[in-house]
Amino acid sequence: MKIFTDSGCDLPKSYYEENNIELLPLRVQLNNNEYDDVISIDSKEIYDAIRQGARPKTSQVSPELFLNHFENLAKNEEEGIYIAFSSELSGTYNTAVMIRNQVQEQYPSLKLAIIDSKCASLGFGLVVEEAVRLRNTGASLEEIEAKITALTPQMEHLFTVEDLDYLAKGGRVSKASAFLGGLLSIKPILNVEDGKLVPIEKSRGRKKAIARMLDLMQARGENFSEKVVGISHSDDVEFANEVKASIQERFSPKAIQVTMIGSAIGSHVGPGTIAIFFTNKSYQA
Repeated sequence: MKIFTDSGCDLPKSYYEENNIELLPLRVQLNNNEYDDVISIDSKEIYDAIRQGARPKTSQVSPELFLNHFENLAKNEEEGIYIAFSSELSGTYNTAVMIRNQVQEQYPSLKLAIIDSKCASLGFGLVVEEAVRLRNTGASLEEIEAKITALTPQMEHLFTVEDLDYLAKGGRVSKASAFLGGLLSIKPILNVEDGKLVPIEKSRGRKKAIARMLDLMQARGENFSEKVVGISHSDDVEFANEVKASIQERFSPKAIQVTMIGSAIGSHVGPGTIAIFFTNKSYQA
């Protein structure tokens, strides 16, 4: 069975290759050039360019790429599942559904499940990893689809950004919120609700924001010794490791994964973002 995902899940490039995942890259436009996220541009290049004043733009997975992959799936009479970046943050999910329907007109037997993860970055990545685990233990397409559909609403995203201007320019938060945050050195704490970015609190300074995020983590999660916690950062691995140490000391999770936020999401959040991901109290493995 084929597993497809897009680069909005911020897993390392090696992970796709080692786990037989078909990567569908989002696209990044930088200095009049277009790149395939993960494949032809490194996220460090994006952060360095932003620091120098560049404002990269992004676009969804190419419809032609979906068409090629889905037609090949049908021709080879294979089953597949595509786990997509949140439909509230990208048009990629809707395009995939449209292309699947188009391919099914020619190949009615196409067996392809498409799931709107309503997740982003490594929160999305942890969902993809669970799908891989299920596939490797012999679960059927229907079982994987059901379990992943149940998992995605239970994935918590807590994050703070260094500069709200990046999110404001991309239309993710209001310009007024960004302006006031910049004036007062206020660091917002945001989460993802039903696939949308939602500011929930404000803290003065990044360290206070992280401390509050850990309090929220304790309130929303439990049984961390049985769970994997994800941390993603936009080019600040030193601070990410500080956050990792704090989480390890306070919660002793089963494992902690740290990854850099990729070029597509990084283009919108800018350098200095830190995010924490975990399943909430409602989730039953």
